[in-house]
Amino acid sequence: MDNTTPIVNPFDRLLDLLCFTPLGLLALLALVVLPLVPPFNQEYLVRWLVSAAFIASLAIAFDFTAGLINIVNFGYCAIMGLGGYTSAILAERIGLSPWLGMLAGGLTAAVLGLIIGMITLRLRGIFAACLAWFFGLALMGLATKMVWLTRGPLGMRVDRLFEAQSNVPYYYLCLAMMVAIYIICKWVTRTRMGVAFKAIGQNMEAARTSGINPVFYRVSNFVLSCALGGVLGGFYAHYYGILTPDMMHTSKTVEVLAVAYIGGRGSLWGGAAIAFPFIFAMELVRSSLTNLPGLNLLLYGLLLIVVMIYYPGGFAEFFDTYIRKTKNRMMDYFLNGALGGAR
Repeated sequence: MDNTTPIVNPFDRLLDLLCFTPLGLLALLALVVLPLVPPFNQEYLVRWLVSAAFIASLAIAFDFTAGLINIVNFGYCAIMGLGGYTSAILAERIGLSPWLGMLAGGLTAAVLGLIIGMITLRLRGIFAACLAWFFGLALMGLATKMVWLTRGPLGMRVDRLFEAQSNVPYYYLCLAMMVAIYIICKWVTRTRMGVAFKAIGQNMEAARTSGINPVFYRVSNFVLSCALGGVLGGFYAHYYGILTPDMMHTSKTVEVLAVAYIGGRGSLWGGAAIAFPFIFAMELVRSSLTNLPGLNLLLYGLLLIVVMIYYPGGFAEFFDTYIRKTKNRMMDYFLNGALGGAR
């Protein structure tokens, strides 16, 4: 009997290392060429693409906590805003490079995430979520009141990353950040720490009984998620060129939550997959029905309710149930990869 291990070619090993399937790689390549193809090469559509890539990145980082350890951080965009203000203030006051400022924003958000996590994550479920939300409201209040530092509602002017008039460079940068965040989060799920996250998310008491320290692992997860959000906040600051406390509003977190949950809580890739068509549809509604402000939030809520009733696992559950399972070997390879590491 032949017990030799099947030979896997280098391309499949690389895909597995990057946590991609052939279908995922093809989708990514499509996103790369999208702004070069009419009508998506029009500047207003490029701005929509940047928004979609940004929300997709936030959804992945948000889902890392909400999907794996079942903690919904309602203050997530406030922490993202802290990263943005950190980068902007450092650039304005001491002339720090925006690139280093983005990293500083991530570090500041991580430190705050550690403090919030040590306080809130000793609690469970909705209590931890509410306390995180209160911290987010406090951050937004500080950004509004500290006019001497943030210029409050008037807005803080920030130098942009690129001098180019086109937003295409920002799109490619944000797309690269989205891929990097996805790979980082997927790599973590493959480690012992990732196994502990999933165990805590499924049954915290059982995880505790097996020797896992829930507080340590929950805080670790929370800190990484906040750090990624802080880096994205730095990008936000130097992309839009102006910061106001509105970027920290709970409604921004609700938008990210909707994308993550409709995409598939805990899948990481689901939110990124649906972010582009979802954000395009919402932007179309927002631009067409300007006399109905807030309609997009109502649509988020309705879609979220429908998904939670019929497909609690979101698009990822639908995909795994009806599309991913196939008896055709070629399609199985295309959808799942040779090693299945992207699942």
